[in-house]
Amino acid sequence: MDKADKKNPFLRALAFLLTLILVLGAVFLVANWQKLNFDFVRRYFAYRNLARNENGQVESFSYIGGSSSSFTQIGSDLLVCSPSGVRLYSESGSAYVDQPSVLKNPMTSSGGSAALVYDAGGTELYVYRDRELVFSLTGEEGPTILSANLNSQGLLTVVTQTSGIRGSVTVYDATFRPQVGVNLSSRFVTDALLSPDGRTLVIATSGQTEGTYDSQLAFYRMDQLLTSSGSEPAPDAICSIGNNTILKLEWPSDTLRVLGENALVLVSSGGTQLGSYSYGRQLLKGYSLGGDYCCLLLGRNRAGSDATLVTVDLTGQTLASLDFNKQVLSLSSAGRYVSVLTADGLTIYTGGLEPYHVLEEPQDVRKVLQRTDGSVTLVSGETVRLYLPD
Repeated sequence: MDKADKKNPFLRALAFLLTLILVLGAVFLVANWQKLNFDFVRRYFAYRNLARNENGQVESFSYIGGSSSSFTQIGSDLLVCSPSGVRLYSESGSAYVDQPSVLKNPMTSSGGSAALVYDAGGTELYVYRDRELVFSLTGEEGPTILSANLNSQGLLTVVTQTSGIRGSVTVYDATFRPQVGVNLSSRFVTDALLSPDGRTLVIATSGQTEGTYDSQLAFYRMDQLLTSSGSEPAPDAICSIGNNTILKLEWPSDTLRVLGENALVLVSSGGTQLGSYSYGRQLLKGYSLGGDYCCLLLGRNRAGSDATLVTVDLTGQTLASLDFNKQVLSLSSAGRYVSVLTADGLTIYTGGLEPYHVLEEPQDVRKVLQRTDGSVTLVSGETVRLYLPD
């Protein structure tokens, strides 16, 4: 027997051992994929070129507007809206937009790579994309804007108040030309939003049904609206959520998230209610609906410090809950994370409300904006900085 034959048993055993390790590793990855977190790798490559301070964190920059402004994250950029104007900053502090305006009730939101600013109860509206103004509605004699939204493609829907009807909804195409108009005379329109694929329009209304107050969601197929001849077409589906005033609509995925005064309601694009989460005897103190799950901050008293943070899945089931005996200053969720800011510091949680990272004494931070990769934008009275968990 030659030397090669003598080594064969050892080589075969080594090959078997390596194969076993690979198989067991693959099984472990499949079984624990949701628990693994490689976002630190994403953060390393995404932010490795940003200027750092002596602690290794990204340098802060000053902004104009004050902490009472509205803040919206658009990718890596930050939109700051104050009564004096609208400004857009990069994460390193470069100012791309500096637009003076007088907005009494500024509201901001984002959709895809676009950002929306409008004056609730006023007549001004602005849309920004690629770090510049791409559309505006202005003029003192224009219709009063009740609400406006961008879907995840950046398509705009605007609800206005017009004489003689109880609500008018205008849907704009990708070039911001009016595409569809829906007028309702029988019920008050409070909000409207396009589905992520742009195929369905939902209109939130309030009124009376058989003498009883109720809130409804009316669903319209856009292809039907485009061929409809009337200004008040019949909806394809109606979902009633009862005596539950609609406060906010969010539609980041297939499931429409309806924030009500008494309960969170989850609805399919076809108008079927998938589930709900009732607040019971508690009051809604805060919320964030844009992540992989919904976050609700509930308490017995709206102004008290005691509160319970609840994460809810898209069927209305509780994922986790966590009690706080301290004032929650800011709450924000994105992707799998939710950030909670208190006077003691900032804690980044996962959906199960397990701590992912803790930042103690965050230096006069008043507002947090969570990002999907686990990083957080920290806003103080005069400065902004990006915080990167270790």
